[in-house]
Amino acid sequence: MKYLSEYRDPALARKVIENIKKISHTPVNLMEVCGTHTVTISKNGIRQVMPKTVTLLSGPGCPVCVTANEDIDKAIWLARQPGVILATFGDMMKVPSPYSSLSAEKAEGVDVRVVYSTLDALQIADDNPNKKVIFFGVGFETTSPTIALSILEAKKRKLKNYSVLARHKLIPPAMAALLSLGEVKLHGFICPGHVSTIIGSKPYEFAAEEHGIPCVISGFEPLDVLQTIYMLVRQAENGEARVEVQYKRSVRSEGNTTALKILDEVFEVCDADWRGIGIIPNSGFKLKEEYSDFDADKIFDVDVPPPKDDPPGCSCGEILRGVKFPYQCKLFGKACTPERPIGPCMVSSEGACAAYYRYGTGKALVNR
Repeated sequence: MKYLSEYRDPALARKVIENIKKISHTPVNLMEVCGTHTVTISKNGIRQVMPKTVTLLSGPGCPVCVTANEDIDKAIWLARQPGVILATFGDMMKVPSPYSSLSAEKAEGVDVRVVYSTLDALQIADDNPNKKVIFFGVGFETTSPTIALSILEAKKRKLKNYSVLARHKLIPPAMAALLSLGEVKLHGFICPGHVSTIIGSKPYEFAAEEHGIPCVISGFEPLDVLQTIYMLVRQAENGEARVEVQYKRSVRSEGNTTALKILDEVFEVCDADWRGIGIIPNSGFKLKEEYSDFDADKIFDVDVPPPKDDPPGCSCGEILRGVKFPYQCKLFGKACTPERPIGPCMVSSEGACAAYYRYGTGKALVNR
């Protein structure tokens, strides 16, 4: 547990919490835009130990949750095509669209397979030369390089039966969209450590420079998040707005230049549809023209019915924008549970609703 237990030390946590309480005088709303942070905060009862001046909001940090119904429908209709194997990560299986879900389709005999990496999907393509293998790629900047690598590897192997339905998204444009919407008064962003390991710290500078919103890139252990909150509160109390890196053991200002080069080789930036927000300019990745032989959008011509709205009463859209807390949805914990999710925020373990449902009031770190 060396280098891990240190970040879960209850005594150190108490000191950081006391320091937050000492410096916090003005009410602030701080938003995390990473599902792993949502889980860390919920699991360790961090919301419950904050002073009344600090409110923690969950934003669009779960890639499964922000995938639009239209994109899920496209994956379902592709999976139904004769001779197709659709591969994806496990979290996507239970995400419901108003029409169906991938898990329901699999139960009906459609060939949908869960993979742990894109290498698994490539192996499926290798093993089934007479099938067309489509990888349904969702995720943020963290997972996008692995998808890009799978395309480069497929090209290297001369695989003709592998393609990607690319629905990757970029976090900074979503943060800009939330600030432009102005539905929630924000005073700071808890920025994602994983994403920032890839993209670095510079892409967040717009928030500080154009909107006066402090940003701190955080690690994922309880003390990482507590220190990040302290740094954000300190900036807010001092009237400052800049980008700081708490997660220095992983994040460099320039990011991972190798991963960024791979992304630039395969993808180009495009507009993307986010659940609860809508189309955000320049917030997604699509395959470049030179890789169109691996682009499922261009290879397959399927008629997908018009997308439908989320079920009545589902508040996932408002929750993803920080307008509502999960428990303010009238379906939460009653009609909608992890066993029978109605909205996507209850599906993934990193969804805000699932985290609130699983950990409830949480076990405060300071009470251990």
